[in-house]
Amino acid sequence: MNDWPDRRTGDRSERYGRGSAASQPESARAMPHIQRRPSPPQRPQAPPRRPQVPPQSQGYDDRHQEGGYGNSPDPGYDSGYNTGQVYGSGGGSDGRGGGRGGGDGGYVQGRPAPNWRRRIKLGALALVVVVLAVSVSTYFWADSKLKREVDLAKVIERPESGDGTNYLIVGSDSREGMSDEDKKRLRTGSAEGKRTDSMMILHDGSSGPTLISLPRDSNVEIPSFKGSESGKMFPGRGRQVKLNAAYAEDGPELLVRTVEFNTGLRIDHYVEIGFGGFAKIVDAIGGVELDIPKAFKDKKSGADFQAGKQTLNGEQSLAFVRTRYAFAGSDLDRTKNQQKFLAALASQTATPSTIINPFKLYPTMGAGLDTLIVDKDMSLWALGNMFFAMKGVTGGEGTSMNIPISGTTGSNLVWDKAKVKQLVEQLNNDEKVTVTEN
Repeated sequence: MNDWPDRRTGDRSERYGRGSAASQPESARAMPHIQRRPSPPQRPQAPPRRPQVPPQSQGYDDRHQEGGYGNSPDPGYDSGYNTGQVYGSGGGSDGRGGGRGGGDGGYVQGRPAPNWRRRIKLGALALVVVVLAVSVSTYFWADSKLKREVDLAKVIERPESGDGTNYLIVGSDSREGMSDEDKKRLRTGSAEGKRTDSMMILHDGSSGPTLISLPRDSNVEIPSFKGSESGKMFPGRGRQVKLNAAYAEDGPELLVRTVEFNTGLRIDHYVEIGFGGFAKIVDAIGGVELDIPKAFKDKKSGADFQAGKQTLNGEQSLAFVRTRYAFAGSDLDRTKNQQKFLAALASQTATPSTIINPFKLYPTMGAGLDTLIVDKDMSLWALGNMFFAMKGVTGGEGTSMNIPISGTTGSNLVWDKAKVKQLVEQLNNDEKVTVTEN
C-alpha cells in the first residue's frame, strides 16, 4: 500500500526539498493538504542598529577594512569612532585601564568632579552663620548679667554735656557675696554696708583718653539733692565733707551729684565694682603682670611686695590697690597705684589670647559682669568703649593724673579750683589736656 500523498511515490529522490540536477532551480510544489493563512499586519520595525565599532585601541578600525563598512561609507553614518572619547572606565589610548580619568576633554563616567568653589562658598557661609549666632547669644548673655541699678535721672541740676563721654568709675569696699573665708583671705574686714575705696573720672574723646583720680579724702561740698530711695528733696547747707561721705550718705546718685556740683563736669555713665569682683576678674585672666619700682609692706591691706616685675593674683592685686599707709603721700600715692594697676588690667585683658579663647573670655566676662553695678542707660557697647579707653591710657594715647590739689584742711585734701576749672573746660571741649596735677 502506498502511504504517500496523491501523486507522490516512495521514491526518496523525488521528495520535496531535495535538489535536482536541473540547471534551473526547482519551483515550489503545491501541497494540497496545507492551506496558507493570511499573514498578520506587519509592525513597523525599528531601523537596524548601527554596529558598535570598538575604539582603535582595541585593534579595529573601519577606516582600514577592505570590505564591509570601510568600502563605501554612508555620509550619514556615524561609526562611533572618536579619538578623544574614552569608553566606560578605560584609560588612555594604549588600551590599558586607568581608573576614571580619560583622554583630554573626554567624558568621564561615574561621579562628577567636586565643585570646590561652591564648597568654599558654602563653608564660608556656614562659618559666618555660626559666628553671628555665637556673637548674638554672647551679647544677650552678657547683657543679662549687667546690674543696671543706678538711676542718673534722679540726679538734679546737672551740668551741660560736653564733647566726649565721661565715666565715673568707683571701687567700693562692698563685701557682698563674699564668704567669711574670703573676707579673711582678702583682709577686707566685716564692716556692714559699703563705702567708696577709690573714685576716678575717665574721659573718652577724640584727643585721647584721660584718667583722673578723685582722692576719697577730697574736701567737697554736699549740694541740694533728691533722695534716691525716698524721692525727698534735701536742700544744700554748705556742708564740707570728704568725698566718700557722699556715697555713704545716699549712694551712687548723691556721689554723682556731688562730683558734678564740685567740678562742673557732667557724668554720662556710672560703673562700680566691689572687692570680691575685682579679685575674681584678676584670677580669671591668670593674674596681672606689674612692675613695682620699690618694695613695700602694709599689715592692714596684707601687701608684701618686692621690687621688680611680677604677676599678681586676685588677693595680691586687691592688697596692692588698697595700700595707703605704706606711702608718704598716703591717699595720693594710692590713687596713682590704682591708676597704674587698672590700666595694666585693661591692657592685659583686651588681648587676642583672651578675646578669642572662650575658656578664658567667658570666665573673665562672667566674673566682671556678675559684680559690676552700672547706670540704667549703660550698654555693652559703652562699657566696651570704657574698657578700651582705659587700655589706651597705658598705650601712650592718653593721660593719667590726680585732680589738682592746692593744699589740705585738717585731713581733707583741697582742690585747686582754678586748675580744676581749666581741666574741665579742656575735657568739655575735647581738647588735649595740658593741666598738671601739681
